[in-house]
Amino acid sequence: MKEKAIVLDEQAIRRALTRIAHEIIERNKGIENCLLVGIKTRGIYLANRLAERIKQIEGNPIPVGEVDITLYRDDLTMKTPNNEPLIYGSDIPVDIKEQSVILVDDVLYTGRTVRAAMDAIMDIGRPSQVQLAVLVDRGHRELPIRADFVGKSIPTSSSEVIVVELSEVDDIDQVSIHENE
Repeated sequence: MKEKAIVLDEQAIRRALTRIAHEIIERNKGIENCLLVGIKTRGIYLANRLAERIKQIEGNPIPVGEVDITLYRDDLTMKTPNNEPLIYGSDIPVDIKEQSVILVDDVLYTGRTVRAAMDAIMDIGRPSQVQLAVLVDRGHRELPIRADFVGKSIPTSSSEVIVVELSEVDDIDQVSIHENE
């Protein structure tokens, strides 16, 4: 894959997450009965960053959990060479009943990851509502799923790939478009 362009640098990611944090607070009229749930892997880091910003804005912490969608994927046999899934487990720190669960992910593409995450959440409990926050929405939906909070919409072709790099795992914060060669 060849890098075509960097579309978000460290400052742009920080600004996008700050805006999303404000939008989450505004839409939910505060953070009472709200829970951020990061979709493994990079969604967790973004959820933690959002939680930090929300705490700075509101003065109170918002619970953060993580969900592993491995067993809920509809393409499981295509993901691992031995057809044995790598399972990391989910960790939800509070009872999600009557909570507004805000799923957090890095890229919204076909919608299949989000569908799997919603299935995993519903197996844990029944929230009052589920919202979706993504850093990048690249289009090409296969399912009727729409993000409530978007850092940046980046229209792409099907031959392009969005690569999100976060300092927690990649030692750099940036979002770039790569072209399949």
